Amino acid sequence: MTEHDHDEEGYSGPATLIVDESELEVTVVLRGYFEPIDGFYHWYGRIHASDELSALLGGKNRPAVLRTAHGAAAGQLSDPDTWGRYRITGTSRPPFPVATSLSDLGNG
Repeated sequence: MTEHDHDEEGYSGPATLIVDESELEVTVVLRGYFEPIDGFYHWYGRIHASDELSALLGGKNRPAVLRTAHGAAAGQLSDPDTWGRYRITGTSRPPFPVATSLSDLGNG
């Protein structure tokens, strides 16, 4: 068995992060996978370092909405890493397209 026994999908590019009443333009790298054990799609990623985001959050965890050209999803921001990149995680529909059938994967 491998470390991650699932296929990951993802998105890299521009996004809008909404925290409370503030909207910030950010760049993200996101990944996700369907977890059959709990029946949910789990997505996660990093937001490129942003002085504006760091000033807004002050290193604290916060709920947020992440919006891309593909959709929006609620997530949770966690503490920044050494390079000032905040992690974001969410469960259920992600803010990027995912395969919903075998034909979407190119197998059909």
